[in-house]
Amino acid sequence: PEPVVEPEPVVEPEPVVEETPVVEATPAAETTTEDAATTQAPAATTTTTQAATVQEAAPEPEPEPVQAAPAATGYGSTIVGIARQYSGVPYVYGGTTPSGWDCSGFTSYVFAQAGISLPRSSSAQRYAGYQVSASQAQPGDLVWWPGHVGIYTGNGMHIAARNPSSGTYEGPVYGSPVYIRVAG
Repeated sequence: PEPVVEPEPVVEPEPVVEETPVVEATPAAETTTEDAATTQAPAATTTTTQAATVQEAAPEPEPEPVQAAPAATGYGSTIVGIARQYSGVPYVYGGTTPSGWDCSGFTSYVFAQAGISLPRSSSAQRYAGYQVSASQAQPGDLVWWPGHVGIYTGNGMHIAARNPSSGTYEGPVYGSPVYIRVAG
């Protein structure tokens, strides 16, 4: 009789379990710079089966009805004018001054020059005002992506401190950012 050869066991990689991001929402008409109240989305549930662990995302909340955003309060052109003065400043991770800054250091510095206080991190700046649609975006609004923020300059352009190799410069808006109107 021939010896019985057992097949090699199949080793399956551990499944990647992604965390569901916390969804924070504030009603557009009630949010101010001072009012940073937020709510969290329901926590995700985890289902375990014999083969793998699967994370199911909590259902997304219903989108808020789109309301007409009030016109920019005149600070938009001031913000853009200040921001453009700093084109060419180097990108320095954690930096907050014209000797070098990161994206949120740049935006918080520019807004401070106009007398408007912004939180330091890009994730906190996401909630420094209220969201407007891309069609309602006006110069001086923040343009936010996960992990990055800049200042909308109009006509599909924005200025931001981008990375160590390119520094601070104005260029086209890319992808699908969130536009944030900060009350001035």
